[in-house]
Parts: sequence; structure tokens; C-alpha cells
Amino acid sequence: MNKILKITLIALSFFLLGWLAKEYTFSLKKMDRLTYLDKMKENKRLDVLILNSPTVYYMGPEGEMGFEYELLALYAKDRGLELNIRVVNTIDEALTLSKQGVGDITAAGLSITPERKNDFTFGPKYFLVQEQMICHRDMKNKKIFPKDMEDLSGLNIVVGKNTSYAETLESLQKLYPDMKISYDENRSTQSLLEMVWKKKIDCTVADSNIFSINQRYYPELSMAFSLSERKHLAWIVQGEDSSLKDDLYEWINRCEQTGKMAELRDFYYSYLNIFDYYDTKVFHKRMETRLPKYEKYFKKASEKYDIAWILLAAQSYQESHWNAKAKSHTGVRGMMMLTRKTAASLGVKNRLNPKESIFGGAKYISELEKRFGDEIKGSNRIMFALAAYNVGMGHMHDAQTLARRLNKDPYLWKDIKTVLPLLSQKKYYKQLKYGYARGSEPVRYVSAIQHYADIIYKKTSVKKVLK
Repeated sequence: MNKILKITLIALSFFLLGWLAKEYTFSLKKMDRLTYLDKMKENKRLDVLILNSPTVYYMGPEGEMGFEYELLALYAKDRGLELNIRVVNTIDEALTLSKQGVGDITAAGLSITPERKNDFTFGPKYFLVQEQMICHRDMKNKKIFPKDMEDLSGLNIVVGKNTSYAETLESLQKLYPDMKISYDENRSTQSLLEMVWKKKIDCTVADSNIFSINQRYYPELSMAFSLSERKHLAWIVQGEDSSLKDDLYEWINRCEQTGKMAELRDFYYSYLNIFDYYDTKVFHKRMETRLPKYEKYFKKASEKYDIAWILLAAQSYQESHWNAKAKSHTGVRGMMMLTRKTAASLGVKNRLNPKESIFGGAKYISELEKRFGDEIKGSNRIMFALAAYNVGMGHMHDAQTLARRLNKDPYLWKDIKTVLPLLSQKKYYKQLKYGYARGSEPVRYVSAIQHYADIIYKKTSVKKVLK
């Protein structure tokens, strides 16, 4: 019996070993058949190399932000993947790591150039930019501000190593041999723009979207002329096949069709066109002389009403320029320019008391937010509340009603801000409950607050780093 049992066990062992070998071989063949995207989905992870930049990725008042970051976060969520980012500080670093095969996607505000197409596979185009020569305004007073390529002779021009700007300038140098170019492998475009602002170099090159954002932080920067035709930005994608690239094309196309892409572009770029050199210069000065007096009140009100203090400060500047005794011809007063009736309803006894006014204004915004339906999601809620602060809840409800009639989304700020200006047209407002409104004002109001908030955030972040 023992002999028979031993033979049976040996036979069973050989059978199991054979079966396991077949299963292992099958698994290997199955792995061979999996596409790059399939393997990502099996791992449930999306690895991204991402550039630390105002247009790509940065830490905002309430966490990670950036146009490209938010796009990637949406894609990862939609595909059921965990987004794992590795932050880089220069394009040169991003390209070097990409060549080594690091990451599934590289997001770094990269324009598609012939040289890069030889080395990398690009995914779908998602943004259109133009390369611009950026110099300091003071060069105009010295009469050395360049107006064209020939004026660049003798100027100290620095661009990042391995950037598209370097490619463009190298090709132009053949036509303009007197132009001298230096390449910096350690500094980002933003850092080089700061060097121009500090007058450590004469000029640098930046994409139009990067310059537009940074001009708010460094108002003395000025665009001399455009260097290139419009170029498309795209992500570098990895993979031995085109599965990830094809999936991104399908997904980006759907984002365009559903309006999500337009919503993100609107949030990050629509307010940039309000830039005014002299207004921004004054704002920077008042951040140094006035904001420190009231910053503690904004922060305490922020904690109490769960609204970013930077946003409260930006709104207060838009209302009163941080003047505690401000008064308008309509009788609104104080830091947050409250009416007598509104102040009373909020428990504000003295509108000229900066602390009372700031807390009252924050409470009012919080109440307005709560009065909008749950259908309004994310950052749209604060935009709606700020607009209501300016134009009133009644007109905001009218705008939503009109949006429905015009087949626009009544819960998205990007749609409502196109509808609000129509409230001043008789053919529209005569059919609405609350009638005429100067609807363009709340749109400009919200855009200005976004503009000021972004500058405050940048300035305070730099201070924290320096400390």
C-alpha cells in the first residue's frame, strides 16, 4: 500500500508540475499579447514626469494645480489609474529622463519640433502657442529695446538648454550671425524671465501662454516680437506600441466635445487678457504697504468660513483696494464694500472696522455659495458666489434661466459668463424675472479677482521659500 501511495504521489507531483509549467507559459504568452495600455491598467497606475511651472503643475492655495496636471488627473481618474507624478524643474531634465524611458507620459509644456519628433513619440495636441522674445521695459528708455531680429545684436540673450527656443534661435542664427545666445541647463523659462525682470540678462524667449502668466508677477516684462508661427503643445508618450497614444487621442477628443477642455482653458487662461501694466504695478506696491496690515484677518476669516484667504484678499482689493475707509457713490463702505442693509444682516456693526468688514464679507460669500444648488461643482461654486456678490442672486438665477433657453450649461461658469452680458440687452432681460442688469460687470469682477489672487499666491509662496 505504501509503495502504491508513493507512486501515486510522484505521478500527481509530475502532473502538477506539468500543469504549472503550462500555466506559466500561458501567462507569459498572455503578457506578450498585452498592449502597453493594458499593462498600465493591470498595474492600475499612470506614471507622469511633470514640469514645475505655472502653466503645467504647481502647488496652489488648496493643493496641486495646473492646466496640464488637471487634464492628466482627469484622464487617470477616467481610466481607473492612480496618478503618480515625478516633478522636474527644467525642460532639459524632463527630456533627459524621457529618453531614459522614465514615466508613461511627460508633461512639460512641450511644443512639437522636427528635432523632438525624431527622438520622441508625441500624443495629441492640446494647446496652441507662439514663441516670443521677452525683454525689460526699461530698455525702451535706453533706446535699446529690440523691435526685430537685427536689433538683437549685442544683447545678452539666454534660453534654456534643449528647449524649442534654443532650436528656433539656432536656426535664426544662420541668418543673423551677430546674435549671441547663451544656454542655461539649470534654469527654467520662469526663472529666466525673473532674471530679465531683475536686469541680470537682457532678454529670453518664452511661449505666449507662459509669458502671459508671468507678466502678472513681473509687470516690467514686455514682449518685443514673435519669433515663430503658432506651435502646438503635446505630451511625450512611452510604449512599444501606440495603445497609450491612441487612447489619449480618443480621450482628448471627448474632452473637447464635452466642453471639459474649454472649461479648463477658461479657468486657467481666460482672465489673463485683463492685464494692465500700471494697475498691476500699483497692486504689487500695495501688497507690500497695505496687505500686511490685514492679512491676519483674511486668514482668520478663511479658517472660519472655509474660503481661501488669498481669494478673500483678492476680492477685498477689487472692492476697496484694501482701503478700510473706502466709500462709493452708492453708499457701500469698507474693506468689503458692504451696503448698510447687508452689513446689518451679517451682524456687522461698523463697516469701517476692517476686521468686521472682512469677516462680514467672508460670511456673505459663504451664504451665497450655500444658496446655489448642488449641481454646481468644484471651482464653479466660488465663481458663482463672487458674481452674485457683485450683481445679486436674482440676476444670477436669471442668467441660469437664460442659459437653459440658449442650450448652455447653467451650472458651469464658462457658460454663465457668456450669458451674463446678455442681461443688458432688452430682447433678453424683458423675458426674465429680475430684468435689466449690467451683466458684463460680474464677469470682469470675477476675472479681476482671479488675476489678483494669482499674483498674491505667487508672491506669498516666494516669501515662504525665502524664509
